[in-house]
Amino acid sequence: MDVDTEMMALSDSLLLQRLTRGDAASFDALFYRHYDRVYGLLFRLVGNRAEAEDVAQEVFLKLHDHGRGRRAIGQDENVGGWLYRVAMNLGYNALRDRARREARNVHLVPEAEAGIESQADRRAERALVRAALARLPERQALLLLLRQMNFSYAECAAICEVAPGSVGTLLARAAAAFRREYLALAGQEEERT
Repeated sequence: MDVDTEMMALSDSLLLQRLTRGDAASFDALFYRHYDRVYGLLFRLVGNRAEAEDVAQEVFLKLHDHGRGRRAIGQDENVGGWLYRVAMNLGYNALRDRARREARNVHLVPEAEAGIESQADRRAERALVRAALARLPERQALLLLLRQMNFSYAECAAICEVAPGSVGTLLARAAAAFRREYLALAGQEEERT
C-alpha cells in the first residue's frame, strides 16, 4: 500500500493525531479530503471566488496551527465539522469586513462620475479626506489607511505595534474620529460657500 492510499484509508481523527505529532502528510491528506467542501461552502457564503479561496486558506492555516499545538480540536471531535464551523465563522467575518470596507469607502474612495464638475467635486472630496486624516493622531490615520489597503488585522497590529486583539477597537475609534473630523471640515467648507 503506497503512502497516498494509506493516508486516504485513515480516519480524520487518526490523521489529526498524526498531525499533532508533526506529520505533514497527515495535514496534506486532511487538506485534500476537505478543501473542496470548505471552499464550496465559503463560495456560497461570500459569493466571490478569490475571497472564498482566501478564507479557505485561513481555515486550513487554523488547522495547521492546531497541528503545531496552537489551537484546540478535541481528539474525538469531527474534524470536518470543526473545519466547517471555522469556515462559517471566518466567512461571516469576511462579510462583515466587506460591509465595513464598503461603508468606509463612501468617504475614502468617492465613486467615479463624469464631467468637469464631478472632477472638481472629487478633488474637493479627496482634499477633505486628506485634511481629516491629517487631524487624526498618527496611529489612527495609519490604521485607517492600512485597512483601506486591505491589510489584515494581524498585519496592522504588527505595523502599529499593538496587540492583535485591540486592532478592531482601535479601528472603530479611528473611524469615529475620522467621521467627526470629516463632518466638521465639510461643515466649515459649506459655511464658506
